[in-house]
Amino acid sequence: MKVLVVGSGGREHALCWAIAASPLCDKLYCAPGNAGIGREAECVPIKADDLDGIVRFATSNAIDFVVVGPEQPLVLGLVDRLEAAGIKTFGPTAAAAALEGSKGFMKDLCAKYGIPTAAYGRFTDAAAARDFVRERGAPIVVKVDGLAAGKGVTIARTVEEALAAIDEAMVDARFGSAGTELVIEEFLDGEEVSFFALVDGTTALPLVSAQDHKAAFDGDTGPNTGGMGAYSPAPVMTPALEARVMREMIEPTVRGMAAEGRPFRGVLFAGLMIVDTPEGPAPKLLEYNTRFGDPETQVLMKRLMSDVLPALVASRDGVLKNLQLRWYDDSALCVVMAARGYPGDYRKGTEIQGLDEAGVLPDVSIFHAGTVLSADGHVLADGGRVLGVTAIAPTVRDAQSLAYEAVDRIHWPEGFCRRDIGWRAIGRG
Repeated sequence: MKVLVVGSGGREHALCWAIAASPLCDKLYCAPGNAGIGREAECVPIKADDLDGIVRFATSNAIDFVVVGPEQPLVLGLVDRLEAAGIKTFGPTAAAAALEGSKGFMKDLCAKYGIPTAAYGRFTDAAAARDFVRERGAPIVVKVDGLAAGKGVTIARTVEEALAAIDEAMVDARFGSAGTELVIEEFLDGEEVSFFALVDGTTALPLVSAQDHKAAFDGDTGPNTGGMGAYSPAPVMTPALEARVMREMIEPTVRGMAAEGRPFRGVLFAGLMIVDTPEGPAPKLLEYNTRFGDPETQVLMKRLMSDVLPALVASRDGVLKNLQLRWYDDSALCVVMAARGYPGDYRKGTEIQGLDEAGVLPDVSIFHAGTVLSADGHVLADGGRVLGVTAIAPTVRDAQSLAYEAVDRIHWPEGFCRRDIGWRAIGRG
């Protein structure tokens, strides 16, 4: 097969790394890719949201299968466009990607089909939103309805913070059209976990759990980011909880989306909160994403023993019921190296050295997220989150030790990372 992966981040590098190992893959392209992906695939300079350009390239190069990484092209309808051109594609249609593209749609679907999630309200009027916050009090969560690159969520500890978040979105229009509608919901206290399932429209196949670290600095302090690291499995996700998530969330969602005329194919990424109840730990759905997570994909692909490509094709073809996946029992852990200043202002174009020395460590993969090659072949930082240093080992503690050994071989004075990725799992013993 000739395969095209769409995207340029760490998620796409991990997918390319896994797909390139498949005996079914004869030729692998990535649009637009990055400096690291260039080792696994031929990078083509087409942006992920250039739908016309991607369809043109896929058609003219007789691509057999496309894997769409980021959320924006999914919401814009890239899968619809490619399938209409006769090209098999992994990912949901625009109608199904509304599960991520509209938080209001997702919450309404949960309400309609009895999926456990936080109580909420939807608002297109700032005054009504302010009244709701004053009535409910704090802490409370304010979310813009549309895609905001992970930036449109405020966990407000005070009423004043929540009111400021409403004004920022609806009055100041900081998030553009994504913020013209808000979802305001109750604050859930507990432990967050990421859960993934492949879906083919009717059947859902659970993958393994992962946990990421959103805060920028050690001890879960500092501003929220797109993710500073991850590990898998997440000890909080017991087999009993995984079964509940499938029964109470994933399967009703798959049935509900089919009933709504929006059959879902692709990967469902459930952001969960595990809350304490008198009956014991219980999962509640925070949000759905309609694509693989980043940096969770890096640890998932390291743990996946099976060939990933037939699984992605089976999801698109509607034959997941015939598929089983095998996973390594070992733990995988990813440390994200980011540019100093991220998630605020940061410099681009700084040189990163020592990548080859780090990459020769056994069971370590250096996944690139925001890199480019200079004209003379040096790797330069080109984003906020830049590298995902990923290791697999018998325990989380072993994987952590190996990942940081690799991190310490990389010379990049303008970068930083958290030094405590995996602390929660290690603390459990």
